Amino acid sequence: MAEKEHSLSENRVNRIGREVHAVCPEFDAEAFARTVLSDFPRLGLKARIARTSQGLCTYLPAEGLQAVDILLRSLPATPEEAGITNDFGFYIYAPHSHFVAEHCRNGEDLEQALDALRRLTAYFSAEDAMRPFITDFPTETFKVIESWTEDPDHRVRRLASECTRPRLPSSARIPVDLDAGLPILDRLYGDASRFVTQSVANHLSDIAEDNLPLVVDTLGRWRTEGGATQKEFTFIAREALSSRLKKGDAAAYEFLGYPSDPPIQLSPVRLESNQLRLGDRLVFAADLTAAATANLRVNYVISSPTKTGKRRVKAYVLKTTAIQTGQTIELGKEHTLKSTATVTLIPGTYAIEIQVNGRSSAPVEFTVVE
Repeated sequence: MAEKEHSLSENRVNRIGREVHAVCPEFDAEAFARTVLSDFPRLGLKARIARTSQGLCTYLPAEGLQAVDILLRSLPATPEEAGITNDFGFYIYAPHSHFVAEHCRNGEDLEQALDALRRLTAYFSAEDAMRPFITDFPTETFKVIESWTEDPDHRVRRLASECTRPRLPSSARIPVDLDAGLPILDRLYGDASRFVTQSVANHLSDIAEDNLPLVVDTLGRWRTEGGATQKEFTFIAREALSSRLKKGDAAAYEFLGYPSDPPIQLSPVRLESNQLRLGDRLVFAADLTAAATANLRVNYVISSPTKTGKRRVKAYVLKTTAIQTGQTIELGKEHTLKSTATVTLIPGTYAIEIQVNGRSSAPVEFTVVE
């Protein structure tokens, strides 16, 4: 079972029961745990969160905001007292936010429900629970979110950016314009917390998947405004454009100072072997010579077969460097051909190419067998 499933485990469900019972003796912690855990092993993480949230609804002796008040009082006094040592929080408190989204999502309770999520995000980041509120009450919710950009807690400021991301992983899309979160990002890109600026960069990266010119224009405006330190702006720009760099988009390279038509010559890619087994190392090399001084970002791109017949194309950063006129450098790496938690490799015909500032070399094929 994946690690995240263990992060909402039987022990943690029992802990939720104990914490709630401590402030609300009428809450039957044993029955709650028994009901929630009845078939827990077969459930994935999101299903576990939903199941635990439903268990809270079943056994709490109150409804709506009164129930949320019990949940808030059940929290340890501070995240540190809860044992939380990171900014993201513990999955043990994800059901609490889920409960708010499921049972307090109405116009009458909106302000207090959102404030509950603001408080909960220090214990477990509440961006997923915010999405239904944005969907159902976009104008009112965005007004509250904008106020969070000035919150003294960096976790709340980060929530303002994260919950409005267009492509938040593992979360439902929100029916708002692609640029709806930009006024929020305008307030946050100069934030002193890397936890916040990483979210700003991720938010821009989401936008770039659909509208790269908008992201480039926004970054250009921020660079002119100077609201962030040079170091932090460079970080945001690089992270925001990273996925487009791997796809070879010229505008992304040009913005970061990499000429999209670099003055270089690249030799054909050389393979140590073009017959490999799953688990072997692909060893490759190529020579790059500069006709003029230039900043270079070099990727290698591997195309592989899938069970559906569609090719999987994955780019990896190989080297970033400033090369001088007449200089030749050897590029090379050993890449292990192994499956991961999200990608399963299969036998078949593969190909590798070198990509310099988005410009690709001719692909070289190799065969992978069991």
